[in-house]
Amino acid sequence: DSVRYFNKIHLGLAVDTERGLMVPVVRNADDLSITGLAAQFKEIAAACRNGSVNPDILSPDAGTFTVSNLGNYGVEMFTPVINLPQSAILGVNTIIPRPKDLGDGVYAFVPYIGLSLTYDHRSLDGGEATRFLKQIATEIETLEIEW
Repeated sequence: DSVRYFNKIHLGLAVDTERGLMVPVVRNADDLSITGLAAQFKEIAAACRNGSVNPDILSPDAGTFTVSNLGNYGVEMFTPVINLPQSAILGVNTIIPRPKDLGDGVYAFVPYIGLSLTYDHRSLDGGEATRFLKQIATEIETLEIEW
């Protein structure tokens, strides 16, 4: 057993297809903008569903991290399972309205999305994982997208 460290992020996306689950990979995802990454995800998910996906991006060891989104199925909470040999996977839940105190006695419903991070303690310390998940939440909360 050993731990491999990577200089680049090769992000897997769990895709449900008629032929079963596929996890295609966007290589060098860290070089893409959020809109570029979204476009790549949309393209590879469509390729998986229509059977035209490049087998090279489906290799089990092609990815360094996977994202699994069950939010589009209305799932409010789940725990994803790590795709070995990766050491972590992020579960994205559905967006739901939640009450929030805006101050001065004002409350409003705001969109809320739950995230679940499953990670292998042999390669990632719990404190590091917690800070990573918090950073993802912060990035989502402050996200500004230009289409």
